[in-house]
Amino acid sequence: MALFKKRTVGKPGEWYYCLEHRKVEEGPECPGKDRFGPYASRTEAEHAMETARERNLQWENDPRWHDAPAGGREEN
Repeated sequence: MALFKKRTVGKPGEWYYCLEHRKVEEGPECPGKDRFGPYASRTEAEHAMETARERNLQWENDPRWHDAPAGGREEN
């Protein structure tokens, strides 16, 4: 007996961005490891990579997430 059921059909209105095929899809067509989402609209899914870049940049520049000193090595 499988622990997780494979979801073959997505809900209408759920939008995803497939990282492998680089396309927007309604409902989860590709495996979860290959997609971002769900998004509320097709437009949001179309901008998934841009949103990810912006979030990564915010994270990289957030001083709360930089535990190591500027030299790159942690002091003991």
